Amino acid sequence: MPAGGHAGLDGRDGDVTGRRRGFRFGVVAEGARTADGLLDLARRAERLGYSTLLLRDHFVREPFGDQLAPMVALTAVAAATRALRVGTLVLDNDYRHPVLLAKEAATLDRLSGGRFELGIGAGWLREEYGRAGIPFDPPGVRVDRLDESLTVLKGLFGGEPFSFAGKHYTIDGLQSFPAPAQRPHPPLLVGAGSPRMLGIAGRQADVVGILPKAMPDGTISDALSERSTEAVARKVDEVRKAAGERTDGVDGVDVVELSMVVSVVVAADHRTAAERIAEERGWGAAAAEAVLDMPSILVGSEARIADLLQARRDRLGFSYLVVSDEDMDALAPVVAQLAGT
Repeated sequence: MPAGGHAGLDGRDGDVTGRRRGFRFGVVAEGARTADGLLDLARRAERLGYSTLLLRDHFVREPFGDQLAPMVALTAVAAATRALRVGTLVLDNDYRHPVLLAKEAATLDRLSGGRFELGIGAGWLREEYGRAGIPFDPPGVRVDRLDESLTVLKGLFGGEPFSFAGKHYTIDGLQSFPAPAQRPHPPLLVGAGSPRMLGIAGRQADVVGILPKAMPDGTISDALSERSTEAVARKVDEVRKAAGERTDGVDGVDVVELSMVVSVVVAADHRTAAERIAEERGWGAAAAEAVLDMPSILVGSEARIADLLQARRDRLGFSYLVVSDEDMDALAPVVAQLAGT
């Protein structure tokens, strides 16, 4: 892959169509607990046309199940695959100093031949912090620290001596080794749901993962309103406003790529399926219409799901869709149809 840019981020082969980015798809390996299981999953994702294999960053079992250490596990995935990109969704900034993370990320990018994508967030799971003995600072402090960390990471990825004096980090003429393969740095994905995080993501990130907002009590909002098309559209607008001139890149295509983790339910009767989802989530069957309109849920036949993705890309700009490994096979026919288009 060329070292001069973020290859692969505009679709399977980097092409774009008009102002739209080409679709690409990722898989979160939530169910991988062993080396064989992880590598089998990664090779299968590559065969099915997925762009990325992603790992979460958690110490505790809930809410996603036991997770392998992401940076080490992704190095094994990169060695076992040829074109599949590897990434984090997302690292908790509070768990690693940015100097250490810059070195690990650049090393993984080098060892993978420029296939690493660095996803990072401010941290949100209070229980995890408590069990690990890590102070769970107020949201403003954690977000400040992430903003500084992104600046430090970019500086250290530059390959020259770098200095920084912030409230949380101080770097004095440090030249990190190695330099990453991708230039100016591996793509940075920031997951964001609150206004301030969306602004930071718009200014700093290459990829923005739109999320429901994190709550002060250390949970993620389960509110129906947080998942509506209107709420998501407002968040996209905040990202684009913060991105400013970065929203108009090569051939008029947005420099900032928009991403979302989506659930997939393939069903002949999409309304009945939506009622079931609404009831399971505690929203009540009457919320079925709202479920059908949610950008984060794909319900219906394969043809309907493909149409939904294209309509939502046109309306909201989402071109990078990520699914759990449980949904990988269900979405595979749509991936085969849309990836890179």
